[in-house]
Amino acid sequence: MAVPVGTTFAADGGDPRLKVGDALPETYVAPQSRLLHDPNVTFEEYHYYAQRTRAEEDELATTETQTTGILQVIFPPKSTPAFKDPLGEGISSSGSSPLREYDPEKCSAAINSMNLAKNHERMTITDREWTNASRAFRTATWAACFYLITTDILGPFGIGFSIGTLGWGPGIALFTTYGLMAGYSGYLLWKVFLGLDSYEFPLKNYGDLAFRLYGSVPRYIVNLLQSIQLLCGVGLIVISNGQALSQVSKFRLCYAVCCLIWALCGFGIGQVRTLQKYGWLANLAIYINLLIMFVSMGVMAHSPPNYKISVLGSAGGAVNPETITPDPTTGEYPPIRHYGAMPNSVNGFVGSINGLMQGVYAYGGAQLFVEFMAEMKRPRDFIKAMWAAQFLIYSVYMIYGCYVYHYQGQYSYQLSYQGVSPYGWQVVGNMLAIASGLIAAGLYGNIGIKVLYNNMLMDLLRAPPLTTKSGKILWAIIVPIYWSVAFIVAAAIPDFFGLVSVVAAFCIVQFCYSFPPALALGFYIKKHAMQVGEGFDPVTGTVTRHDNGIKRWIRGFMSGPWYMNVWNIIYLGGALTTAGLGAYAGIEGMIKAFEDPQLNAFSCKSPLDLSAASTA
Repeated sequence: MAVPVGTTFAADGGDPRLKVGDALPETYVAPQSRLLHDPNVTFEEYHYYAQRTRAEEDELATTETQTTGILQVIFPPKSTPAFKDPLGEGISSSGSSPLREYDPEKCSAAINSMNLAKNHERMTITDREWTNASRAFRTATWAACFYLITTDILGPFGIGFSIGTLGWGPGIALFTTYGLMAGYSGYLLWKVFLGLDSYEFPLKNYGDLAFRLYGSVPRYIVNLLQSIQLLCGVGLIVISNGQALSQVSKFRLCYAVCCLIWALCGFGIGQVRTLQKYGWLANLAIYINLLIMFVSMGVMAHSPPNYKISVLGSAGGAVNPETITPDPTTGEYPPIRHYGAMPNSVNGFVGSINGLMQGVYAYGGAQLFVEFMAEMKRPRDFIKAMWAAQFLIYSVYMIYGCYVYHYQGQYSYQLSYQGVSPYGWQVVGNMLAIASGLIAAGLYGNIGIKVLYNNMLMDLLRAPPLTTKSGKILWAIIVPIYWSVAFIVAAAIPDFFGLVSVVAAFCIVQFCYSFPPALALGFYIKKHAMQVGEGFDPVTGTVTRHDNGIKRWIRGFMSGPWYMNVWNIIYLGGALTTAGLGAYAGIEGMIKAFEDPQLNAFSCKSPLDLSAASTA
């Protein structure tokens, strides 16, 4: 059975639940003296410091008086008040209080000027300076995190399309299931983060979780997939914004220029380096998306669908094109249809699977959860922000998706605000979506560049940290390169929502549904495999284990809530199956897209221009 935490760590030479102000033991090998990703650091050492960090956070939470009113939730501050050093030492601001306050920009200035990729520079940092620098940069509130999560995930404009390819029953059931499972995955990531993150060994990104549980190769795989997903996410938004602008200009502006404009805008918005600066932008993006929803809902209730554009990306076009084909003699379009079950498809199940993967993409956001938790003052509060965001997102998806499908049926377009027929309201929806999309693309680009910078440039090429002057200059150079590559990759592929399906299958499903149970399985097995007398000794820096090998892993699997380990394996298998189906459908769609001559973003003719499509 699982060993009580207090017993385990007392036997190891120290209780992590130290009171604030107690003397902390000195480690034999200081964490700041280790490599950035040191394979010699064991799970026991990570877990020991994580326990101690959580204990300190909990202790400080009881001594600080914080009130969160309704205005703080609606308009959250960018950060919490300055952090206090529990020992009253280190780099401090002026003041006579025993618990001295720290300005995040000043407290770690000395450390920020160092290249932490170089071991000889890290050796000059004291234990107190190292942990205080980590404390100082954990300033985000749970309310700000709520807005970041909602901005990251919320994308309701393809939900009507997805329900149209699946039917009422399967569509609602699958979106409900995906919403619950996405929340459960967030819960698993939260539990693993709390057990591995600490001031001494701060977690920075999703790949760090894989490294601390499974080693370097899984970390490289996770970082590669995350980089691909974020790059494609930026590219997809650039292309969708380009389509919106081409529709607004009535196709008089060259389509390639329409897309290139937003890539150039990314050169500017990408210069924002910290998530803290995105707080008010994330807040604004949510209200813009809600405004687009309300406007489009009103228009749909009083006008017919945009019949002509339905051939380019509607539910009927994906499942059965005959349902959107006008009568050759009268020119009238078929009436709006609804399906209780999955509609009959002339493309087999490929069309429905593509719609399904649109639903998966709608909940895809877990790849950024670790980055959000890494900047929170109290990571324990993340679960509150995450479930609140998931509830809001699910409610919006169900209300808006069902509304769109009710009024537009098989004509539900993949970008709902482009599926309304009045041109004036198309302009309103497109311009609002452009603003919201650019904010989301900036967020994706910010994290994507950090993943590449921290794991490739700093780790392999010993690049300076982003907090140094040379690091900031290097960031300014990388941003336009990153956005240019994202534009080129997305622009070269003609099948827009086919690309969404491929990205969802290979990347989004993994981060949101496959990786979380795999990480939780490894974490709980290692945690529950520890016995009384085993663990990390902070005085000598040694780790004690009584056994190794299969016997230890079986004990870890069967100890504690073993049934949750079984469930996580089943969950992992289901997620991989979904990914396989999505990959098949997406690849089949992409093959057909490249077989038939179609427009891409390197052409002056917009794919939304039906006259161009007819002459292609």
